[in-house]
Amino acid sequence: MATIWHEARVGRLTLPHRFAMAPMTRSRALPDGTPGPLAAEYYAQRASLGLLIGEGTQPSDDGQGYLLTPGLYTDRHVEGWRRVTDAVHDAGGHLFVQLMHVGRASHPDNTPHHRQPFAPSAVATGEQIFTAQGLKDMPTPRAMSIDEIRKTIDDFAYAARRAIEAGADGVEIHGANGYLVQQFLSVNANLRNDEYGGSIENRARFAIETAAAVADAIGADRTGIRLSPGSTFNAIDEGEEYEALYRHLVRELAKLDLAYVHVVHHGNEPLVQDIRRLWPNALLLNRPGQALEKLGADVESGLADVMTVGRWALANPDFVERYRIGAPLNDPDPATFYAGGERGYTDYPRLDAGRAAVAVG
Repeated sequence: MATIWHEARVGRLTLPHRFAMAPMTRSRALPDGTPGPLAAEYYAQRASLGLLIGEGTQPSDDGQGYLLTPGLYTDRHVEGWRRVTDAVHDAGGHLFVQLMHVGRASHPDNTPHHRQPFAPSAVATGEQIFTAQGLKDMPTPRAMSIDEIRKTIDDFAYAARRAIEAGADGVEIHGANGYLVQQFLSVNANLRNDEYGGSIENRARFAIETAAAVADAIGADRTGIRLSPGSTFNAIDEGEEYEALYRHLVRELAKLDLAYVHVVHHGNEPLVQDIRRLWPNALLLNRPGQALEKLGADVESGLADVMTVGRWALANPDFVERYRIGAPLNDPDPATFYAGGERGYTDYPRLDAGRAAVAVG
């Protein structure tokens, strides 16, 4: 039986324990999408988590949804991410970059080209998004053509190659949280009647083809994908057959021999157990709101190989050390999650050496 402190194999990496850092948008990139000047420090501070999954990173201008999120498709982006990966590696950690295309969850004011967003179908979220001028309605997207679908898959593969060029250990495809990949999976966002819509097999096609293209570009053992079965974030509805959809999707993704699947657990325990049974490689699990004392239970039961930590990692650069000795944790400050600057980003305190020594003794 594995414990949280056993080594874990994820793709070509051997991790020192069963914790990893979950991807978290921090909105501190430069206006052109280059990682900000504090990004290398922020990630390196958390290197003891072993595997860091970087924040959602757009693979193209069309993929951007929020203000000041990073990209990975220009030379400046690569140079910026190289500073981050070098710092993480120098500190003993590993970094996967999460590739996030938001689809309809966007606004023209937030993108470099100010174009209308596109999505599987011309269906608006009915929700709002922050812009430099404040909250605005997310506009109705235009439906993607087949050529645009193929171009977007190519964009994911291109960004994955640029990530490896920047020194990343791999990439995670963001197939969760109501963004483009999950929009294709969902019955209320995908009204298509071609090979990318309608049946379970067709709605899963975009996710599978994107994963295959990325794996072909950089290697399956450098490719992961994040899924959030049953999530309703960004006005998503996957329909009554969503369990069958995910069983089909995971079976097909398993054929690609990806490094991992990263599951956000929204309460459907039997489905997550089925995903575990169907998935042959590493399964990373995130349980939002899980009690700290239960954090290792899913590894011990065999449901997960690695547990990903979000807000605790954000507020505690030395989370692993604190957890190991049972030290108190810093509380995250939501007011600074997207505020810019070092406050709430690189200034969370670490345990001092003397206090740590007393706690160990």
